[in-house]
Amino acid sequence: MRTVLKKTTLVTIVTCMVIHRKNAMHTIQASEFKAKCLALMDAVATTGEVWVVTKNGKPVAELRPFSGQRIDSPFGLHRNLEIHGDVLAPLEDGLWKALA
Repeated sequence: MRTVLKKTTLVTIVTCMVIHRKNAMHTIQASEFKAKCLALMDAVATTGEVWVVTKNGKPVAELRPFSGQRIDSPFGLHRNLEIHGDVLAPLEDGLWKALA
């Protein structure tokens, strides 16, 4: 049995595919990523493409080419952020009441 599509439907499908293909990232399931990890890392290094690893259909990680730059700030904080004082010291009793 052959399905017949109208021209407008076909044009819409092709247009959507082209638009989404331009900005689409490649996705791979975690189980498949586990099996193909080393080959995929080589491909990313060669092509520069970004891959999104999914688990149960939800994105959990990205595999992208290494930029060669390290993050200078601790814990991913903004570079201009400065920590003043002892952040590990216990708060005074008066400050605890102010936070409540």
